[in-house]
Amino acid sequence: MEQEELKNVEKTPVEENDCAEEKKTKKKCSGKKQEELEKALAEAEECKRKWYAVTAEYENYRRRTQNQAAQRYADGRNDVIASLFVIGDNLERALAACSDENTKQGIDMILKTFKKVLEGEGVEEIDPVGQPFDATYSEAIMATPSENGEESGIVKQVYVKGYKKGEKVLRYAQVIVTQ
Repeated sequence: MEQEELKNVEKTPVEENDCAEEKKTKKKCSGKKQEELEKALAEAEECKRKWYAVTAEYENYRRRTQNQAAQRYADGRNDVIASLFVIGDNLERALAACSDENTKQGIDMILKTFKKVLEGEGVEEIDPVGQPFDATYSEAIMATPSENGEESGIVKQVYVKGYKKGEKVLRYAQVIVTQ
């Protein structure tokens, strides 16, 4: 019975004040905790943003270095191909100077193979004969007076063949231009 009486006893005003203070403290604590939580969330969001930025930066760096390596490889191949042009020039000179028919046929076969190799690499000859001089693909080494009916600035003769791969010139054509 005593226990029932204790339960039914109302709280004294002192006890009610204690409860009110306890609730205020909880609110203060929860307010502090809320601030800490918001601060932690903001910090986490900032770290996440920085992580995304660093990841994107790294991906760009990786792509850029990969492209640079591919470009260096292509440039190296082009340099090797360009060093072979002299061989083609000499084969053409030998073909023009040769008097023996069998030798001429053999040199012609070698020259055709050389040209097929260049085609396989995507290399094209620059043949500007009869076209207006274009410094993008040709180098003028001599100028000759124009004959009757010829315009000036037209490529009359190719002295040394030029070659290009795509839009990149591997060797400029050395040409004679009309004045």
